[in-house]
Amino acid sequence: MFVLFEEDGAFKAGTILVDNENSLQVETTHGKRVKLKGNHVLMRFTEPAASTLLDRAEAEGEALDVEFLWEVSSEDEFGFGELAQEYYGHPPDAVESAAILLRLHAAPIYFHRKGRGRFRKAPPEILQAALAGLEKKRQQAESVERMREELLAGRLPEDFRPMLRQILYRPDRNRLEVKALEAAAVDAGLSAARLLMRCGALASSHDFYYGRFLFEYFPEGTDFPAFDSAVMPGDLPRAEVAAFSIDDATTTEIDDAFSITPREGGGWRIGIHIAAPSLGFGRGSSLDEIARSRLSTVYMPGRKITMLPDEVVAQFTLAAGRDCPAISLYLDVSPALAILGHESRLEMVPIVANLRHHDVEPVFNEDTLMNGGPDFEWKRELTLLWDLANVLEAGRGKASSQPQQIDFSFYVDWTSETSDGPGLVSITQRKRGSPLDKLVAELMILANSTWGKLLGEREIPGIYRAQSGGKVRMTTVASPHDGLGVDCYAWSSSPLRRYVDLVNQWQLIAALRGDEPPFAPRSTELMATIRDFDMTYAAYSEFQRQMERYWCVRWLRQNRFESVAARVMRDNVVRLEDAPFVFKVPSMPMQLPGSRVKLVVEDSDLMDIEISARFVATLSEPTAEELAQEMES
Repeated sequence: MFVLFEEDGAFKAGTILVDNENSLQVETTHGKRVKLKGNHVLMRFTEPAASTLLDRAEAEGEALDVEFLWEVSSEDEFGFGELAQEYYGHPPDAVESAAILLRLHAAPIYFHRKGRGRFRKAPPEILQAALAGLEKKRQQAESVERMREELLAGRLPEDFRPMLRQILYRPDRNRLEVKALEAAAVDAGLSAARLLMRCGALASSHDFYYGRFLFEYFPEGTDFPAFDSAVMPGDLPRAEVAAFSIDDATTTEIDDAFSITPREGGGWRIGIHIAAPSLGFGRGSSLDEIARSRLSTVYMPGRKITMLPDEVVAQFTLAAGRDCPAISLYLDVSPALAILGHESRLEMVPIVANLRHHDVEPVFNEDTLMNGGPDFEWKRELTLLWDLANVLEAGRGKASSQPQQIDFSFYVDWTSETSDGPGLVSITQRKRGSPLDKLVAELMILANSTWGKLLGEREIPGIYRAQSGGKVRMTTVASPHDGLGVDCYAWSSSPLRRYVDLVNQWQLIAALRGDEPPFAPRSTELMATIRDFDMTYAAYSEFQRQMERYWCVRWLRQNRFESVAARVMRDNVVRLEDAPFVFKVPSMPMQLPGSRVKLVVEDSDLMDIEISARFVATLSEPTAEELAQEMES
């Protein structure tokens, strides 16, 4: 005697070894012995053999029409044997009964299980909905397969175009397009981004990284919404100065300028003039909403995304040849360069020159300062500011000799086309801490700390950068900045490009005019601004670093260097000498930090932004002084 039973969701047949009233011992067709309860047995039979029942029943069941079985089955609950009797028109044998059981079990859409061997036909409306769902799944599967084949053939499916950015940067794995892309990527042995690039979805690898940044931080695009025009203030006095700025050649948001006027009896009146867009629009305006949403200008090689619209920047930038609204900090300086007093004013400042680093630095640098150098326009003013900067630096307790680092500047010619896409990059170097850098930095530190103190004394909240215990944080309380050696430091000198500077400028103007400040003490909006700015500014800076790494790889590829020089930082980590790219060289033997090494670039990857290089030789080892500096850094 044999039995058919269900175990762990599967139907099995076996030979009865012991048949008690309420339980059985059965040997399955695989030789396993199991103990069954009597009510777990679905069917007892004498033929065919247990080893052939299920195979024969499955073959018999394939010929059964599920829709016909549904039509002839009872509306009430029934057992599979009852339906087998009805269907065949005679007492069914074991194979026929098992065939009906297998067919019912395999069609859960048509028949709902109600117990062991018992079923009930699905109601018509439920059946139709289920069948519609099956048809939809079938069509979806066909769509996925069609898109997968197109991707593998190097074509971008039309379905992808309306949602390409979403697929690239925030894929929803429930969408058919993403399922097709993942399947095609596995088949092609490529990442999703590489596969899409091969299909023409991206013009270049640069577009992938730039597009991802825009998707995350500028989902509506970089165009500015409609806004009310800024109003140029008409009630400000005109300063009797001739101010000049000092900036990089590509700077358009000129925030700061300087002036020098001799004082009667000796000494000078030195002016630090900061552009004042805050005089043209106020808190709550449409321009404020724009600046608040962007929080900062975004910088990257080859382009930038400004915080304020171009026409507003053009209105308030300190461009030469016109009078510009500004907040001025005047320093009364003695012939010995002692600061005797200071005054802050709101005024229109005549800008007579925009000096550029590349024009001035060849004639105004450490060498020319030490050895005389040639005469040139603005030499006397720059030298005076340089001397004052050294006094200010010493007054902050900063060491006079600092190890000089190299700053790298990137310039991209978008009109040139390369094999890697549009854009021909050049990378230039200049020493950080040059005389021009120092005099601008020291005067900005003085202005930011002086105005920060003014806000604190008037009990007007501002946004400060504070540092203690090596940790830098932003706060609304005037707190020391140990790294700069000042009692407080409120960012106020870049209102065209940083929102916190714009906020501080509004607060400062209120303090100078005696008005109610836009942001009250303990303002929740001020705290929210700090939080959002901190996060956003860090993200913008990280994006800038990533794009600089990207253009370093492009620079190596376009110049086809056979070998490059690098400086060892630690272990097998190096930094290129002619570009700010840090990477690992696994083949390099142990070197002293600061050593110069020669490498051969064997491969590079623009999607992963990586360089693969092989160690060739040690060019030089660091001096004891250089090694000490490397260890300190």
